Amino acid sequence: MPIVVFNQKGGVGKSTITCNLAAISAHEGLKTLVIDLDQQANSSAYLLGREAAEQAPGVADFFEQTLSFSFRPVPPSDFVTASPFPGLDVMVASPRLDELQTKLESRHKIYKLREALQALAADYDRIYIDTPPALNFYTRSALMGAGGCLIPFDCDDFSRQALYTLLANVEEIRADHNPELKVKGIVVNQFQPRAKLPLRLVQELIDEGLPVLQPYLGSSVKVRESHQQAQPMIHLEPRHALTQALVALHAQLA
Repeated sequence: MPIVVFNQKGGVGKSTITCNLAAISAHEGLKTLVIDLDQQANSSAYLLGREAAEQAPGVADFFEQTLSFSFRPVPPSDFVTASPFPGLDVMVASPRLDELQTKLESRHKIYKLREALQALAADYDRIYIDTPPALNFYTRSALMGAGGCLIPFDCDDFSRQALYTLLANVEEIRADHNPELKVKGIVVNQFQPRAKLPLRLVQELIDEGLPVLQPYLGSSVKVRESHQQAQPMIHLEPRHALTQALVALHAQLA
């Protein structure tokens, strides 16, 4: 089942985590797809390069098609673009998603992504969905069609308060629309092991019984380099400590 990477708080590493886990899946021989639902299109640019991502058909085209009836609609696979990395494909995002949102909501197209995911599941071993930093139409669509949700977490009090709201929202969608949806885990990002606050916050989450995954992901300038070069860490620096942490994290998603 597809995995949604979601947090309503921005800047917590959703796109970085999505793309690197997807790249590891593909590197390990799994046919993998990334669906980018964030109009900023950071995952699309990370995996394809900004120019190629802007020229490719993608999720905005898919949703736009759902607004017009057709006896022969284009299959979701036609909106997918192969990345330079073997086994890894992308359905790119676009700024057009913002203007489409109101139309899609008014026409009750909330389940169209779930239908597309069901069709795409036959072609892929893993599907990762990057979401915008808001519980909007696109995020709800993803959660209604996914089997799991990963929650990136920055170690500060604002992120902690946002986390409780997020968990409640996911539980509501699970109860009302998608009983198969589960929180696969909380991914601690930008972790500073020598600082007292991150250690305390993470331990308190664990003590509360929340599904905090290990290892925690540290910070590194190599991540910024990987963004600039459009190369996930498994390809840019496979032996880097952060890459190995991501590989270990990926192993828990099986």
